[in-house]
Amino acid sequence: MRKYDAGLIFVTIVAAVGFISVLLSLSPITNSNPKYSQLSYLKETEGEALNFRTVTQKSLNEWQSASSPINLGMDTKVHWFSMIVSPTQSTGSRYLLHIDYPLIDHLDVAVFNQLGSSPVVTYASGDAEPFDNRPILHVKPLFPLPESAQSQRIIIRVQTSGTIRLPIRIWEEAEFISFTSSRNLALGIFFGIMVAMGVSNAFLTVTTSSVSFLYYSGYIINLALILATLHGYGFAYLWSDSALFQSKAILLFSNATIMFATLFTRSLLPIGVYSGNVDKTVKALSWFYGISIVTSFFLPYTFMIKAFLLLLSCTVIFTMWLGIWLTLKGVVVARYFTIAWGFLLVSGLSASLDNVNLVQLPISSNNLLIIGGAVETLILALILAINYSHSRDDLVDAQQFALEQEKHANIAKESLIEAQKRHQEDLEYKVEERTLELEVTLRELSEVNHELERLNAIDPLTGAHNRRHFDKRLRSEGRRSRREQTPLSLIVIDVDHFKSINDKYGHDGGDECLKHVTRVFQSHIHRPTDDLCRIGGEEFAVILPNTDIEGALHVAESMRQGLESSPLVYGDESIQLTASAGLSTTIIVDEDHAQRLFKFADELLYRAKSAGRNRVAHKPLQEKL
Repeated sequence: MRKYDAGLIFVTIVAAVGFISVLLSLSPITNSNPKYSQLSYLKETEGEALNFRTVTQKSLNEWQSASSPINLGMDTKVHWFSMIVSPTQSTGSRYLLHIDYPLIDHLDVAVFNQLGSSPVVTYASGDAEPFDNRPILHVKPLFPLPESAQSQRIIIRVQTSGTIRLPIRIWEEAEFISFTSSRNLALGIFFGIMVAMGVSNAFLTVTTSSVSFLYYSGYIINLALILATLHGYGFAYLWSDSALFQSKAILLFSNATIMFATLFTRSLLPIGVYSGNVDKTVKALSWFYGISIVTSFFLPYTFMIKAFLLLLSCTVIFTMWLGIWLTLKGVVVARYFTIAWGFLLVSGLSASLDNVNLVQLPISSNNLLIIGGAVETLILALILAINYSHSRDDLVDAQQFALEQEKHANIAKESLIEAQKRHQEDLEYKVEERTLELEVTLRELSEVNHELERLNAIDPLTGAHNRRHFDKRLRSEGRRSRREQTPLSLIVIDVDHFKSINDKYGHDGGDECLKHVTRVFQSHIHRPTDDLCRIGGEEFAVILPNTDIEGALHVAESMRQGLESSPLVYGDESIQLTASAGLSTTIIVDEDHAQRLFKFADELLYRAKSAGRNRVAHKPLQEKL
């Protein structure tokens, strides 16, 4: 007996003992009072549609006796179950009806008094219904029963596309809480181990670049998801909003688990070395299970689960043969692989056959899967340790050889570092030099751009800001007014009778008038935020941020009076100039409000001209609105 065989036996015994104790904590005590009797069932005939009222009128001879756990195999027809529940033992301690199987599509419950024909209370549950509709938000169907000093009759309606399986138990509330806490602890430990194994192997995939760890991680995660689905945790916590996904979850995760298992088998065992045909068969199996994942979304559940069980049976037999065949070929890992996968595959096959009522197991099939998965995980961990032990000696020899090579490499490395250091210093100097040149060029370019932008905003004749600048500044100050809720005033001012001045003095005289008007207007603008712009031929605009209408009117009047009192001396003549202005003020409220302010001020300008010119027409924009 090799030392690895002894370790395998020891781990197997420890795992079996440990998980038998877990099994005891997962299974309820069977020798306690069941609290119900006269359990029987009735199957609806073709074309018959019963309800809770009509089913109670059925003769007792039509009901067939049964015992829990009920397992009637796969049948899509409606089944009715009836039982008598004992009276409540004490006031304030209610009974809970627990169906320890979550994979039932539709599960309706009605509670009747012994003498009543109408139900006292009805409930609806099942994984084809929204999870939040359950009377008690528990991972498995759980129904509170009314307190009663008399016996009560419970009628259960079941319809499902899977197995009609009803492990029934009546609990006292305190007793159920105690049982649930111990079960959750055991399952939490198990799922924690599975998730830790899956995540750790996923990290090993990244660090080692070995697909074997990826396949094993996928296998472990999907196996955990299968068990989470079988125990109701998947529907309760992961996809509670999708009853459709719940109906496909078992098929999806089961096919994914076996797919990753076959891929892991092909990467772990040297199958191709001994037979190319067997290697192709394993590869074809993985492809078939992968295709089954996709077809599970479209084909009926009843058909797909039967096809899966048939293929799983063939896979179990083939995998066991494969392990034995490679063991006889002298592959050490195959011996431990066969034992490890044998635990899980046999337990999975047995649980599947139990679910379709082809075999009867003395323990829960879900618990059997947990034990098989846990033992298999530990044995595979031992296999990884054995592989490490086998490779350790080779690694030591390789390290000795590597040390000798490293000595020679270090000498060459030192020479290379010196040369690299010199080249690095030269490169850094050149980079710094080019960077400095680039910074100087960018700074000069930035100065040119600023100057160009300034020139683009200046009217070349008058030196005032142009229409382009005016549009941008009006939009900007409008946003500030809206943001700070401050008044924005706008003066639109136009030189009176400018056309006649152009006609009399020519365009040169007109240009001199515009320059003179600009100088006069600018002399009456004192705040740096106020902005004078030439927006047309003889038309100007003044933007006055944070200025009410009285302050803006003062500016407009001073500009008008200043122009009136400052005639332009042109040649031997004195040209008398006047201007008309429109003024409006508002607090901007939206993006287009500033343009409306401009249009209204322009309207007021024309009112001033219509009223005789050389005046200011003013009005807040709100009065117009």
